[in-house]
Amino acid sequence: MIEPRLDVVHTGIDFGEGPRWHDNQLWFSDFYRHGVFTLSSDGIETRRWTVDGRPSGLGWMPDGTMLIVSMADRSVLRANGDSLVTHADLSSVSTHDCNDLVVGPDGTAYVSIFGFDLHGDPPDEPRPTHLVVVAPDGSIRITDDELWFPNGAVVTPDGSTLIVGESFGRRYSAYRIDESGMPVDRRLWADLGDRVPDGCCLDAEGAIWFADPVNRAVTRVAEGGEILDEIATDRSAVACALGGEDRRTLYVLTSKGTSPSRVAGTATGRIEVARVDVPGAGLP
Repeated sequence: MIEPRLDVVHTGIDFGEGPRWHDNQLWFSDFYRHGVFTLSSDGIETRRWTVDGRPSGLGWMPDGTMLIVSMADRSVLRANGDSLVTHADLSSVSTHDCNDLVVGPDGTAYVSIFGFDLHGDPPDEPRPTHLVVVAPDGSIRITDDELWFPNGAVVTPDGSTLIVGESFGRRYSAYRIDESGMPVDRRLWADLGDRVPDGCCLDAEGAIWFADPVNRAVTRVAEGGEILDEIATDRSAVACALGGEDRRTLYVLTSKGTSPSRVAGTATGRIEVARVDVPGAGLP
């Protein structure tokens, strides 16, 4: 286990999600400030896009075009010059909020969806759902598998495997990606016991770092479920990414909670960092 130390490098976020290292800077979404932001190496935050429908998952197509999940609009947006346009309308396959996304090396996007009303009054009873697969041309397909709140996902460096966290299933499931970009042949990648996976990233040894908002930690797990490292957080950890020049800086987005009533408009979210031994790999 590595030394359990996190340093705060940025504050003033409502609820940060979707951290990505791209073009030598950290990108992230903030649900309730309705924006996609970058954080420079000297700590300067810049708003890059405004997304009224609450932005979440971020990714880039092979030509550098940015994709953004608009949660409430149930769509994937595409940067087109100085504006955002609809890349894929997911309303026909998602009756509730859309969430995270990872873009494969061929430009196929894999989008996680809630599957039920998580923040209703009262919330819905959890039920399983599917992944949405968005082809590079914006056409959509869905997986047949029943996933319990699919959340953060990664694609291996060779583009052959998609690994998806299931927050309510407390596990990671892996798929082979076929020649059409479709996830097939689902299998258990890791049973996490009582740990709850949220946003995640892959490293060069094939292990996954994941944020756990319930148990307040970021945890590194190997295929098969062995816990390799864990860093405690003093608040909910909701997402993480490996970045920096050597991809050995673990960026962790933390929040006082996950309910909109606790975080919207509060500016209490943070970005924290730790140095790790194994660099990031694969996508995102």
